[in-house]
Amino acid sequence: ILGSKSLRNFCVTWILVCIALCAVLPCQLLLRNQGQSTVIKRNHNSLDMIEMSGFICGYMSCVFYLGSRFPQLYKNFRRRSTEGTSYLLFALAMMGNCTYGLSLVLKTPATQSFRALYFLHHLPWLIGSFGVLFLDVFVTLQFILYRQRQERQSGVVALEVEPLLVSEEAA
Repeated sequence: ILGSKSLRNFCVTWILVCIALCAVLPCQLLLRNQGQSTVIKRNHNSLDMIEMSGFICGYMSCVFYLGSRFPQLYKNFRRRSTEGTSYLLFALAMMGNCTYGLSLVLKTPATQSFRALYFLHHLPWLIGSFGVLFLDVFVTLQFILYRQRQERQSGVVALEVEPLLVSEEAA
């Protein structure tokens, strides 16, 4: 199914990482719940293993999410066309990313002291949503630019199909 061996290896590696995270994170949750029942206090300002895992997953998600737009942008650019690409997919993704990013921004804590920490903890998701929204603007520009180009070319093609010389009898 996957043509490229490196792409297949990448996908297998990604699946193994996801399986490992799905196995490690529940174990960490169990250990965390057991640890909270003990008398030992931990420092709530430091990131524990679960929070750090979530943060790492957030940045990995951000990288993959942002990376998902570049192949389409490059393919459209090389072909000078968006034919076969659904603009509705990108339009809905833009609306989803805009509302998701705004929900994170508008949900900021009321106190100034917690705002910086809030944005730091939500930074991967903010970068992911607003970054992809930014890249989708370029996809939208490609749809506009290449549609106009295609309309100009379709007009030229129609003229080229007509014979250059028309016999006087036909006229």
